[in-house]
Amino acid sequence: MSNKTKTLKGKTPSRRKFIKAAAATGVAAVAASSLAAPAVAADRVEIAMVTTWPRDFPGLGTGAQRFAQRLTDMSDGRFQVQYFASGERVKAFDSFDEVASGNAQMYHAADYYWKGKHKAWGYFTAVPFGLTYTEFNAWIRFAGGQQLWDEVADGFGLKNFVCGNTGVQMGGWFNKKIKSAKDLKGLKMRIPGFGGEVMAKLGASPISLPGGQIYENLVSGAIDATEWVGPWNDEIMKFQEAAKYYYYPGMHEPGSALAAGCNKSWLTSLSKSDQLMIECAAAMENDVMMAEYNAKNGDALNRLINDHGVKLEQFSDKVYDAFAKGAEEVFAEVQAENDLCARTHASFLKARKDIGSWTNLSDSPYIRQRNRALGV
Repeated sequence: MSNKTKTLKGKTPSRRKFIKAAAATGVAAVAASSLAAPAVAADRVEIAMVTTWPRDFPGLGTGAQRFAQRLTDMSDGRFQVQYFASGERVKAFDSFDEVASGNAQMYHAADYYWKGKHKAWGYFTAVPFGLTYTEFNAWIRFAGGQQLWDEVADGFGLKNFVCGNTGVQMGGWFNKKIKSAKDLKGLKMRIPGFGGEVMAKLGASPISLPGGQIYENLVSGAIDATEWVGPWNDEIMKFQEAAKYYYYPGMHEPGSALAAGCNKSWLTSLSKSDQLMIECAAAMENDVMMAEYNAKNGDALNRLINDHGVKLEQFSDKVYDAFAKGAEEVFAEVQAENDLCARTHASFLKARKDIGSWTNLSDSPYIRQRNRALGV
């Protein structure tokens, strides 16, 4: 009995110590949690993203919004992205300056909109007789394209990533048949980038308009023709109500890349893992957007033809030859601008030759033979 009493008395202090220790641990845990909360808040990354697209516009706009949401999801909410569609914070074509100045951290746009700031920007969306989606990706990732893009962007305090693509675009909407290059003379056409400069060589008057202003200008007659993207987007824009003839293929944008342009000072202030997260989210959207366009363009084209009576027309070889001549004149002028333009064009030409030679032996012959054999 006495031994049991001693044993119990011997354990009592240990239990008291345990209770005290547990209480102390609880207090420490509460203190730690109260200290951890501000640390998490301090780790939050606030991002203002401006874009050149109307809100919820399918493909271009929704792709940019999807990218913004993906950044939040991938970071478990640490990235807080405030998304601004065209006109909500700045006008579409003011997006570049908003990010370059540091007022916003990121934009989503087509970089050829900025060719007035440096001609080389045009190569990183699409150029006439340029690279397809797969060829462009190969150039950017493995053939020196990203390094040249970085050099252009660095001159404006930016760092850019590929963040979407629309694929080969249509040639545009016209209210008259384009039987020869002469039919382009005097035509007021909404067409940006180097494609617009090619049209100017053929006597047209190129006009640059953001997407939200195209339809009203086409309906009013302020412009005679327009290009935009492809059947899915063009049907949504209701161009079939304002123009009769739908031409293909577009010589001006064979694989139009979209960019996530980041303020470089802001981007490099982030951790390496956060920088990589942004790059990976952009790369994912590059894949997803192209897949969506490929999935939806065919059905939209069928509706345009069968439900809306649109006349599908193909540019003749003579018209295309005139486009090619105009493109060579434009490229000669671009190369003469400065050393960076010349080096970018040389790299593009090499990619078109080297990467394009494989495309010419792989994708093109296979699709042609597949469709011939199946009667497609």
